[in-house]
Amino acid sequence: MSKIINSLKKTFSISHWTILAIVLGSLGLSPAISSAQSRSIKATSAQLETLYLNNDRSYSYNLVAANRGMIDRIVIPQGATIVGQYVPAKGGLRYVAEAVTYDRYSYRISASSLVLKDVKDPRDTSVGAIAEDAAIGAAGGIVLGEVFGDAGVGEILGGAAAGVLVGNVTADRVVVIDPNAPIILYNN
Repeated sequence: MSKIINSLKKTFSISHWTILAIVLGSLGLSPAISSAQSRSIKATSAQLETLYLNNDRSYSYNLVAANRGMIDRIVIPQGATIVGQYVPAKGGLRYVAEAVTYDRYSYRISASSLVLKDVKDPRDTSVGAIAEDAAIGAAGGIVLGEVFGDAGVGEILGGAAAGVLVGNVTADRVVVIDPNAPIILYNN
C-alpha cells in the first residue's frame, strides 16, 4: 500500500490526506471532517415552574439540552435530559451534571455551571409580603404603646416601619431558577 501511495504522490504531487480522501471516497466512505465542538452546552430547567432553592442544601433536578453540544466527548442532542443536582457554592448554587439520557441511551458526563447567584427571596420582598410585615409591625407598635401608655399614631407608624425593615432584612436568600433562563454547563 505504501508503494502505491508513494507512486501516486510522485506522479500527481498530492499529499497523504488527499490520497486518503480519494481512497475512502472510492470505497463509498467519506473522510470524517469534524468542526470544532464547543466544550459547553446550554440547558434549561426541566421543571415548568420557577424554583426557589435555598443556597445551603443540594437539590436533584434535571435540565434539558437547549442546543446540540458536546461534553466529555459525548455528543448531546437538543432535547436530551441532563441528570444532576444543584449544590451549594459560595454565593449561591452550582449545577453539577452527572449523566445525559436520550432515547434509550444514558452516558456519564462531568460538567458544571458557574455559580448561580442567590438573591433575597422575591416572595418575601413582594408588595404583599411587605404589607404583611408592616401590619405585623403596626400591631406590635400598638401593643407596645398600650403596655407603656397611650398608643398613638407615632407608635403605630414606628411599628409599621420596623416591621418592613425587619421583614426585608430577614428575607431568606434563594437561587431563583426560571424555567426559560439558560444554564451553561462546561466540561469539568
